[in-house]
Amino acid sequence: MEQIKDQYFEGERPLYCKKDGLRLENVKIGPGESSLKEGADIEALHCEFNGKYPFWECDGFTVRNCLFKEGARAALWYSRGCKMYDTLVEAPKMFRRISDVYLENVRMPMAQETFWDCSDIKLRNVYTADANYIFMHCDNIDIDGYELHGNYSFQYARNAVIRNANLQTKDAFWESENITVYDSVINGEFLAWYSKNLRLVRCRIGGTQPLCYCENLVLEDCIFEPDADLAFEYSSVQATVKGHIVSVKNPRSGFVRAGSIGEIILDENIKGPGNCSIHCVEGL
Repeated sequence: MEQIKDQYFEGERPLYCKKDGLRLENVKIGPGESSLKEGADIEALHCEFNGKYPFWECDGFTVRNCLFKEGARAALWYSRGCKMYDTLVEAPKMFRRISDVYLENVRMPMAQETFWDCSDIKLRNVYTADANYIFMHCDNIDIDGYELHGNYSFQYARNAVIRNANLQTKDAFWESENITVYDSVINGEFLAWYSKNLRLVRCRIGGTQPLCYCENLVLEDCIFEPDADLAFEYSSVQATVKGHIVSVKNPRSGFVRAGSIGEIILDENIKGPGNCSIHCVEGL
């Protein structure tokens, strides 16, 4: 394996097509493009990236204790087998069309348009902010310990399990499919419209008009904030909610059980079969 330490590179493709293994330690990548493109078996330790597209079309690379500055936008695309630990990512548009991704103790404070069209993603203790449209069209997601600030998250995502998350995001999970969220806060307007097979377990939900137009929606022991009104419109739902729901509007089928419900709206616009059972249950 080739080893490079305490050096600086810039310009076009300075370390292009390194296929036989490469270890970088305390290396700085300055302005330029595609510094490590088409490489394989790469390890970067205590490195700084400030040029575009360093990890494109790479197979098997590990990043530890590194910094991706804003100039390293679109750094990780079209690659396979990425592991990233204890790293700060200040660049937007990271992780596109990548498969087999593992992140642990990673912070991304400028995560616009990040994680698009990726598959087989695992996150542990990750923070993202300014993260509009994160996880769009992603598949097979496993998250535990995650904080998100940004809207339109998980749109069109498929097959995800999320645990112990703080999701501050409106329009989350639109048209998503096969998503389960445990023990998390989800705060934002218009949650999960048009989703299929969404399951929320012991979650705290805030924001107006949540969970409308859903198919096969399941809630288990969730809590609704006071601004989570007009819930479940046109959804097929099986919901057990602890405490109070401000209002429930025109669910299509299934059941809604809560400790108390302020207003139940069943009007002429309800859609068939229109037979959802709605009950207040003492002790919930």
